Amino acid sequence: MYLFDISPTVPWLSLIWLSMALPAVIIAFIPSTQRDLMRWVGTGFAFVSLVLSLLVFFAYNPARGGFQFMEQLPWMPQLGISYLLGVDGISIPMLVLNGIVIFTGALMSWNIEERTKEYWVLLLLLTTGVYGVFVSLDLFLFFVFYELAVLPMYLLIGIWGSTRREYGAMKLTLFLMAGSAACIIGMLALYFGSGLRTFNMLELSRTLSLSREFQFAFFMPMFLGFAVLAGMFPFHTWSPTGHVAAPTAVSMLHAGVLMKLGAYGCLRAAMWLMPQGAQQWLPIIAVLTLLNVVYGASIALVQRDAKFMIGYSSVSHMGLVMMALAAGTQIALMGAVLQMFAHGVMTALFFAVVGRMIYERTHTRQLPELGGLGRVMPFAAGMFVLGGLSSMGMPGFAGFWAELNIFMGVWERYPLIAILAVISIPITGAYILRAIYQMFFGEVKNPEFLKLPKLTWQEYTGAAVLAVVLIGVGLYPAILSEMINQGVAPIAQQLNSAVLALGR
Repeated sequence: MYLFDISPTVPWLSLIWLSMALPAVIIAFIPSTQRDLMRWVGTGFAFVSLVLSLLVFFAYNPARGGFQFMEQLPWMPQLGISYLLGVDGISIPMLVLNGIVIFTGALMSWNIEERTKEYWVLLLLLTTGVYGVFVSLDLFLFFVFYELAVLPMYLLIGIWGSTRREYGAMKLTLFLMAGSAACIIGMLALYFGSGLRTFNMLELSRTLSLSREFQFAFFMPMFLGFAVLAGMFPFHTWSPTGHVAAPTAVSMLHAGVLMKLGAYGCLRAAMWLMPQGAQQWLPIIAVLTLLNVVYGASIALVQRDAKFMIGYSSVSHMGLVMMALAAGTQIALMGAVLQMFAHGVMTALFFAVVGRMIYERTHTRQLPELGGLGRVMPFAAGMFVLGGLSSMGMPGFAGFWAELNIFMGVWERYPLIAILAVISIPITGAYILRAIYQMFFGEVKNPEFLKLPKLTWQEYTGAAVLAVVLIGVGLYPAILSEMINQGVAPIAQQLNSAVLALGR
């Protein structure tokens, strides 16, 4: 949504990721006793990163299209590695998503009392990596930032988590390390197989030297390496466990942004750089994603723990993203990116309500033990209902437009899979409505719940920001859809060209 120009001489994209790296360094030198100062520094810079992301969003010119705000410096030229940054209609909405989730997640982190310094340093380093992935156009740099985004999760969950935190942290780390190893295979294959000896994704996307057999062999290692982080079936089992074990802000980032890194890597690295390999494997991937969608929703339906319900709901909704990628049509790809944004905001709101507002006060997430909380904390009830309506794909919310585009796009390529995937819609409605009733309506089941502490200004502010975004995009989806459509068009065209090439 182009509104104004910003100076092309300012390294805006570097400033975005540095706005998270700098406060991590500053907080490392703040005395451990000054917890409030650490919180203000972390939250303040998180807000700065969001403002910078919005500046880039409103300054991106769709009429020009392509990658803009480019930055390039030689890093290791003898190896074909450079510091190459740029953003397009796919990556800019992801920057804004990350800015929204880290700002609201920072607000939800003000209750961290144990080892506060280390918590904030790791949280900000994680977000630095996420920003770096979304702006990188050098595959090696992309992978460096990707690892920086993933590795702090182990400590954040293992130290500050709750339910089975050591198990959740270790399981998450082992799965994602295996995925990273597969990504490295794909990266090296592209580096040597292209004959260009470069990690520049712009150059690799234009090469015609990758044979059909080469792409068939190496597309899947790279795609599956990233798909592990996206929670694709059958590599999803780490995700609900990690969601439940993580502290609130980390759950928000985990489901709201990190899982999107996986889907983004599938689209940006695997499908963009090896389109013929993609077209040969996508039908199989589409079947796996159908299991994601229906299985995830079905397991969410039987959960008693509210966090586990949200975790399996994320598996189902991310399955829709991966299903849209498997369809590969332009409208499906647009729906995938829009769903990544909508689900990121929605699930961050869910975890803010359940993890921070409810669990920190009641010390339980068991749905049968909760009840009548709508009387005690009506704001939390209203926020969960808003997130639930978006999750169910109700008109007027961001999730509706995302799912509409996904099902239309998937129908073009796999009509039977689209029909079967629709089964997840009533199932989603069932578990969301059940959770709303059990948590917020009926009689108050524990008299102690009538004396719960009031919500803090941080909780009000963070949840309100997420809710406004959900409703705003729902009422005016063109603010994102036009930019996303322009960004996915070249990839959809490449995939379509690959179909023609395979038919010869």
